[in-house]
Amino acid sequence: WAWSLSVPDAVWHGISSSRSAEAARTHLGQFDGTLIVDGYKAYETLANEREGLRLANCWAHVRRKYYEAERNYPTCTEALDLIAELFSLDHETEDPSLLEGDRRATAEQKRLEIRRARGRPILDKLHAWALAQRALPKSSLREATDYMLKYWTGLTVFLDDAYVPLDNNRTERALRGLVIGRKNHYGSRSERGTKVAAIFYTVLETALLAGIDPREFLAYAVERQI
Repeated sequence: WAWSLSVPDAVWHGISSSRSAEAARTHLGQFDGTLIVDGYKAYETLANEREGLRLANCWAHVRRKYYEAERNYPTCTEALDLIAELFSLDHETEDPSLLEGDRRATAEQKRLEIRRARGRPILDKLHAWALAQRALPKSSLREATDYMLKYWTGLTVFLDDAYVPLDNNRTERALRGLVIGRKNHYGSRSERGTKVAAIFYTVLETALLAGIDPREFLAYAVERQI
């Protein structure tokens, strides 16, 4: 199983034999702070163990469920429109995690102001809409609505932290290279090979995020070892 963590200028891939809470515990070490996650149970287990670990859930996962349900339940369009409004708010401000100094502080304050002033009413409408829906327990609409309400606390963390994105798409994108590579070379043949592959994906994708040509970086690293 591949486990991945990302920040704006780096990504890390690790390999474990399971997706258990123990595997998550090992990979996260003593990390305290906010973790952007999907609805996987292992993260909730860790958050219950650690006072300093806070979970922020991903709006892209919520949106995906409503998008899939929309074909049979046109009412989902209202939810999708409201979620789109949430994402549009951040397009009006700079991402403070990509800035430094006074620009960073200004962007942080501006993003929080907009999120709180205009994001809260959107969330209130979406929450009220969800509570008003009536659908069979196993229907796609019911599953999408139950999912959103279950993780509502984590989905609203972004209102109080300008550095929390609305989704974990950055990590999803980082995983894509590893998954496509695995398909192209039919796996890494052994546990050691898989771990080596994860190391190289970590190094090369981090180089790209940091604006460094991966080929030049590898050439430099090899030359320094010779």
